[in-house]
Amino acid sequence: MKFLKTTYLLVLLLAITACRDIATDGQAVVRNGNTTYRGGIKDGKYDGYGQLSIGDSIVYAGEWRMGKRCGKGVSHDTLHHRIVGIWRADTLVSGTWTDSTGTYSGEMNQDAIAQGHGSFTDPNRNLYVGSWKDGKRTGFGFDITSKRHVRAGEWRADRFLGERLEYTADRIYGIDISRFQHDKGRRHYPIDWSKIRISHLGNISRKHVTGKVDYPVSFCYIKSTEGTSIRNRYYRADYLSARGRGIKVGAYHFFSTRTPASAQARFFIKNSIFRKGDLPPVLDVEPTHKQIKAMGGPDALFRAVRTWLRMVGEHTGTKPVLYISQSFVNRYLALAPDLKRDYNIWIARYGEYKPDVHLVYWQLCPDGRVSGIRLEVDINVFNGYRNEYNEFLSRECIK
Repeated sequence: MKFLKTTYLLVLLLAITACRDIATDGQAVVRNGNTTYRGGIKDGKYDGYGQLSIGDSIVYAGEWRMGKRCGKGVSHDTLHHRIVGIWRADTLVSGTWTDSTGTYSGEMNQDAIAQGHGSFTDPNRNLYVGSWKDGKRTGFGFDITSKRHVRAGEWRADRFLGERLEYTADRIYGIDISRFQHDKGRRHYPIDWSKIRISHLGNISRKHVTGKVDYPVSFCYIKSTEGTSIRNRYYRADYLSARGRGIKVGAYHFFSTRTPASAQARFFIKNSIFRKGDLPPVLDVEPTHKQIKAMGGPDALFRAVRTWLRMVGEHTGTKPVLYISQSFVNRYLALAPDLKRDYNIWIARYGEYKPDVHLVYWQLCPDGRVSGIRLEVDINVFNGYRNEYNEFLSRECIK
């Protein structure tokens, strides 16, 4: 989004300088070669309203002060944009232009390029409002598509990075556990549910933490089953203990590419507990590219995923959540737009920016620490604050 070039500005300044000594106070027409000024003059300098032309083209029409453009004015750049803007000391600081790509309105740098805060709307009514640098979206901003999809977060050179989350005690945190929070090698470690509290958010990624990390565990997902033959021997005891401590509990199933999805759904339903008020069940989908290829490719995978989600959803009366990694989102999720559109996502992403999906839980680290659990724990944060969390529980939990 480039506007007036530096060399173009220099031509104007030279033209203005050349004309100053010729003018007298009042209204005047001042010509110097191919340059013509029509407007107010004071102390031999352009002042008040005036128009500056090069040849037959008006390059600026607006307010002047002591020989410099200052105030409201209209200009045209080398790309033939008509710019309605504000000038200070001969520098365009903000303005609006429209062309076939859309309309920009906001701050600009000395070369009339979008810089600072501004907004842009394209012909399809997609809107971006936020920070700009060198004519590109850079810094914090948000966009709203014509279909009302909203993204808010940080941008870099027109690429959306996501929301940078700040971790405070106001956030809603949870954990997910399996037998790996009990067993390491041949050693067994019981969980002391009376001491459960998050004490560290892990070291695998950079985080913005305000205050001391000492957070209550508001929710807990426990692995129940995997495939059609593997059960977590600690599932029932952990479920009852967590629920007894007032922690919201849910069950998850680890998806296998080797067995039918319908059989996996029945196995999960048979071996899991679904009580009123429990969190919606979760399908954990983590296949490798080789495994996906072996089962027939992405289309076969997503058919199986849809089968499991449908069967478990019908049994529990609530829509399950889909757990996937960021790499899975990047490589495969676009092939199943219905899943991205219709299902809440729990994502494993250990970077510092929140992912661009219909996010409900964000697994922010696999190496967190929780008082009462000897081994490392996956730490998760709910996508929202207390009001949104309560609304989610009311809407999505098992009735």
